[in-house]
Amino acid sequence: MKRISTVMQIAFTYMGTVVGAGFATGQEILQFFTRFGFIGAMTILLATVMFVWLGSKMMLISNDVRAKSYEDVNKVLFGERFGRWISHFMQLVLFGVCAVMLAGAGAIFSENWNLSYQSGLLITMAGCFLLLRKGMSSILTVNSIVVPIMLLFTVLIIIDTVQTPGSGRWMLLTSDFSPVAVWASPFLYAAFNLAMAQAVLVPLGAEIGDRKAIVYGSWVGGIGIGFMLLAGHIALSVYMPGIQQFAIPMGGIARELGHGIQWIYIFLIFAEIFTTLIADIYGLTLQLQERLKLSRTLLTILTLGACYIASQIGFGPLLSTLYPIFGLISLGWLILLIRHRPPIRK
Repeated sequence: MKRISTVMQIAFTYMGTVVGAGFATGQEILQFFTRFGFIGAMTILLATVMFVWLGSKMMLISNDVRAKSYEDVNKVLFGERFGRWISHFMQLVLFGVCAVMLAGAGAIFSENWNLSYQSGLLITMAGCFLLLRKGMSSILTVNSIVVPIMLLFTVLIIIDTVQTPGSGRWMLLTSDFSPVAVWASPFLYAAFNLAMAQAVLVPLGAEIGDRKAIVYGSWVGGIGIGFMLLAGHIALSVYMPGIQQFAIPMGGIARELGHGIQWIYIFLIFAEIFTTLIADIYGLTLQLQERLKLSRTLLTILTLGACYIASQIGFGPLLSTLYPIFGLISLGWLILLIRHRPPIRK
């Protein structure tokens, strides 16, 4: 029973960290898979295989070297010198993502819950601080609550889609994109999301003593990610190509399910933003603690404060510059992760 509990905690944390707000909005699914037509389902299957295989591999490497932060794993993959520089770059991008996640949480409060933007920022920051004082256990607990709700929402989408005329369009849609763009997409998606997820998956892998639980958890989590991606892809395909004009494609689908489901959907977006935020803040503070030798509590306060300042001025221009570069580095990181041969265990 203890192993099953550990497996599910790993799986839920994996799903909650990787799926993120991109699933709730539908934009990531649309851009990486659905716009490529019926082949999108096959590329989702390929991405799922990489999530199962490489998520497990990353956490096992972390377990082998007893990694204190993701820099320790990057040093294994890139070498001492380049691993340090890659980690510096990831710190910058993680900070940018945290600032944007915090700003997104504030926007949800102001647009949907009749509270000011600043109130939303402060409430979210307070929730992050209180949870992160408990360390990894808080991340596991939050994801154990949020991810089952995500899965329930996914099942509701599938049920509604099956009853919608044209539910089989995902098997018939075509596209004009080149095969290179189509088949590169799952590698870029897996690379970017796994590289970002290492902020929490690396310390998680180091803390779990049961290597079989890590492998089983990666299987359950990776398949769960694939299931949610495929569900979103099938639902979005019904409304193609018109759905591409919406900033939040899944929002239009949620409205079709009724007011109650729409409220759950709004909560789900916030919950996914929140889980991504606490995971990235946790990974950042671990990394900073190795360099600055300050208490984690103080580093959490300083990081949240810096994100609060950044959320006031907007972080879009910086991220629009960083994301393409980070995508390319993530692809190199993915290749090195694939090529890495773990030492033979006696």
